[in-house]
Amino acid sequence: MSRAFVKEAEDDEPVKLPDRPISPHPNLVTPEGLASIERTIDRFTAAYKAALGKHDKAAVAAAQRELRYWSTRLATAKLVQPSTDRTGVHFGTTIVVRREDGRMQTFRIVGEDEADPCRGTVSHVSPLARAVLGKAVGDVVMVLGREAEVLEIK
Repeated sequence: MSRAFVKEAEDDEPVKLPDRPISPHPNLVTPEGLASIERTIDRFTAAYKAALGKHDKAAVAAAQRELRYWSTRLATAKLVQPSTDRTGVHFGTTIVVRREDGRMQTFRIVGEDEADPCRGTVSHVSPLARAVLGKAVGDVVMVLGREAEVLEIK
């Protein structure tokens, strides 16, 4: 058999990518997080269709992988409506803490897929969020061996 036939058979094989890992934690989402998941699915659906049209196997595989991940995240999403209770820290609330070095930090507790510390959001399973959930203004918590005081709950 000529090498050309072997190469052609290899080219017909689909590209297989491993699935993205799914967090074992509850998939809590804010209303904004749920909308973001839905937009992401729309974006990867369009990318998948475009890749099929171009016969780009690698792009098809990448889009399929993302669609599997985001479809699972949508199916397991547990929407948490924002709480109006500002006496304690809850999922979805924004809080201000003062670190032991005097730095002030403002962040919102959100779902894992929404978290972006550079934009002031942290995952509900992060050490900082775990330390402050359920706390009130004035409470001091330990985060990775350092103190932080809850100053404000928004």
